[in-house]
Amino acid sequence: MKHIEVAAAVFIQHNKVFAAQRKNEGELALYWEFPGGKLEHGESGEEAAIREIKEELSAEIAVVKYLTTIVHQYTTFKITLIAYLCEVTSGNLTISEHIASRWLAKEELHTVEWAAADLPIVALVEKMLR
Repeated sequence: MKHIEVAAAVFIQHNKVFAAQRKNEGELALYWEFPGGKLEHGESGEEAAIREIKEELSAEIAVVKYLTTIVHQYTTFKITLIAYLCEVTSGNLTISEHIASRWLAKEELHTVEWAAADLPIVALVEKMLR
């Protein structure tokens, strides 16, 4: 079974968290997630988060701190998801690889259908939001 390592960037601004909706393809079609992507060979999670957000959301970011690591088994692959609290240092979060994005307040976190591996991060973010 395929195993992938993915870095996820969690952005919190004005007491809301950024969420992005995946395209309508693959096992995770249309689910919501914290943006990021696969680690390349020899790349750290922090480096992957910075690179992926620049590629997918056209923004320069800084990693503020490590949040958590989630290991989850989907039907067709296993994922190790490393989440970081990040901040935008230049530009805006502009989607190109996703079909939608939203800034969600604490009470809105469960109004979207999250990918299963992201759910423990959602629970963590819920505690971080006022």
